[in-house]
Amino acid sequence: MSERFVLRWVDVVDVILVAFLLYKTYKMLNGTTAIKVFVGLITFIFVWWVVTAVFQMQLLGAFLDQIVNVGAIALIILFQEEIRQWLTMLGSKQNFVMRFLTRIFSSKSTALEDSDVMQIVVACKNMARGKIGALIVLKNEKDLKGIEVTGEQIDASINSRLIENIFFKNSPLHDGAMIISKDRIVAAGCILPVSHSFNIPKSLGLRHRAALGMSERSDAMCVIISEETGRISVSKNGELKLDISPEELEKELSTYSE
Repeated sequence: MSERFVLRWVDVVDVILVAFLLYKTYKMLNGTTAIKVFVGLITFIFVWWVVTAVFQMQLLGAFLDQIVNVGAIALIILFQEEIRQWLTMLGSKQNFVMRFLTRIFSSKSTALEDSDVMQIVVACKNMARGKIGALIVLKNEKDLKGIEVTGEQIDASINSRLIENIFFKNSPLHDGAMIISKDRIVAAGCILPVSHSFNIPKSLGLRHRAALGMSERSDAMCVIISEETGRISVSKNGELKLDISPEELEKELSTYSE
């Protein structure tokens, strides 16, 4: 006689919590290159559960068990840079737990105000005219604390003159990236992950590779000013949009978090 299935309230809570965590993880990874790995991993876990728990295929189940054991190591190797950044955030002086909870339950928009957009556009236009190299990262939903701690912490309102002074050629912070979160400049002189894509034109320099690498690993948008040509470019969702006008930049900045 088969055992009678009993649904406990703990089981309901268990399912709700797992669904909630999966949804939040998907939302945080959406727009990054890691989303494909996440979807593939969930698909594999579902197949593994069907094989072992539903159909109870012992041989195939044992084979999939071995893949899981090896796959865990492979994921650590594959995402070692992201794991390193996460550990850096965890070990920082700021309260990681409160940031994480705020991140999950907060629904505030990260969109820039029109006044902030104009301050960035004016700064980029002036730097482009003077051929001053610059790299600005605009944070969206994905947390960038692991990147921010690589530079100097700044808590200042978005101001065109401040942006231009930071990227001035004699400034000690001009070679790094500036991080903008909501309506604040939070860091400057930051080190970004560099893209290893073979599709990047050889004429582009390290700033463009760093911007592309950042947009490949997060949902942030990067603005690049070429020191050689003075051209403005934008990188988001793992793609580069080269040589755009200040008017096009304004449009990109106004819609980057939608």
